[in-house]
Amino acid sequence: MDLQLSLLVLLAALMHAVWNTLVKSSGDRLIQLALLNLVSAVVAVFAIPWVGIPDPASWGYILASIIIHTAYYLFLLQAYRFGDLSQVYPLARGVSPLVVAVLSIVFAAETLNAGQLAGVLVVSVSVASLAWNGRWSQRDEMKSILFAVATGFMIGGYTLTDGTGVRLSGNALAYIAWLFALDWIPFAVIAVILRRRSLGQGVRDQWRSSTLGGILALAAYGLVIWALSLEAMAPVAALRETSVIIAAVLGTVFLGEPFGFRRVVAAIGVTAGVVILRLAG
Repeated sequence: MDLQLSLLVLLAALMHAVWNTLVKSSGDRLIQLALLNLVSAVVAVFAIPWVGIPDPASWGYILASIIIHTAYYLFLLQAYRFGDLSQVYPLARGVSPLVVAVLSIVFAAETLNAGQLAGVLVVSVSVASLAWNGRWSQRDEMKSILFAVATGFMIGGYTLTDGTGVRLSGNALAYIAWLFALDWIPFAVIAVILRRRSLGQGVRDQWRSSTLGGILALAAYGLVIWALSLEAMAPVAALRETSVIIAAVLGTVFLGEPFGFRRVVAAIGVTAGVVILRLAG
């Protein structure tokens, strides 16, 4: 992966960490995510006349990605319900490179060299150490871990789906625009059903942060999809997960969450695994 592309993926990691922090700090995270997705969709719709329509071969992947994304949002909300950002976010993001690596080997015929395999293993061990804090017997703690891991699997699933779909689309920008233009619909329906009475007030309270978050989310994942069209999936997915460090710092600085020695070591370990994957690529 060349330097310019690597820097763009790192920028995507920063933007992703910021919008996740906005969701964590919002009054109603379900409404926040629904609004955020709506903003992304509006921007994408305006882009469609300029970018065109992706190849028909990619439409099945767009629809599959929308389904997986919806599950991802629901798992993420549940994980944040029971755990804090500096635990949930690194765990979910740390699991995903392992999932992408395995799925890309099985379904996309990609290969891992020894260095890339070592990087995946380092990330996995670091994630395990992050999950362990001596309180697994506490119900909320265990729920947080399970939902975070499930979120990581969803991330891996939609990364593989979009990585494959964008390569079949013939036009990465068209794939990105149509994905975001449609992705908001199922989650918006869920939000309306679950928040009928509080939706209006939630929109009034959170539209500003949702506007920023929606733009960041579109830019962040759009950059990642574009990178997936050019490079092997596992290294791109791994490099993106440098966002774990940013998210942990943001959670501590802005949300008052603890950042003890264990999380420092685990976050460094995840980053080390990402670096190994990057250098081995």
